[in-house]
Amino acid sequence: MDAFLVVKWVHILSSTVLFGTGIGTAFHMFAAYLRGGVEAQRVVSQNVVLADWLFTATSGVLQPVTGLTLVVLAGYSLWEPWLVVTYGLYVLAAVCWIAVVFIQIKLKEMAEAASQTGNTTLPPEYDRLMRRWFWLGWPAFISLMIIFYLMIARPALW
Repeated sequence: MDAFLVVKWVHILSSTVLFGTGIGTAFHMFAAYLRGGVEAQRVVSQNVVLADWLFTATSGVLQPVTGLTLVVLAGYSLWEPWLVVTYGLYVLAAVCWIAVVFIQIKLKEMAEAASQTGNTTLPPEYDRLMRRWFWLGWPAFISLMIIFYLMIARPALW
């Protein structure tokens, strides 16, 4: 099989995993938060943290590796305008995701502590962190949507 096609397949598959895991874990985390219940938030936050390490982190590393490999194999300049914009958006998404991961770990710890002590409510800090988590997700989500467009269209930006 052609090396380019193998790398392209891994790139597309890992982008699907990255985006799908992000949207799926965000939905479950937010749904558990809206519905309340310490135990549900404990279980969901544990699963979200695990999914982020297993799927988001691994696909997040594969994306730039396979992407740069494709750029070289296809003969593009690393400085094509659409690629430069992609690099910036990817860094923005990664920075937001790293912040979100630390927030999710803290949320998980807070839910576990509440569950272990039999509390039926979470501390006010949990709500504050959830708001921050929610707002950090938007730049990452929008960045990935734009990156998908740029990868498909490869427009001449300037």
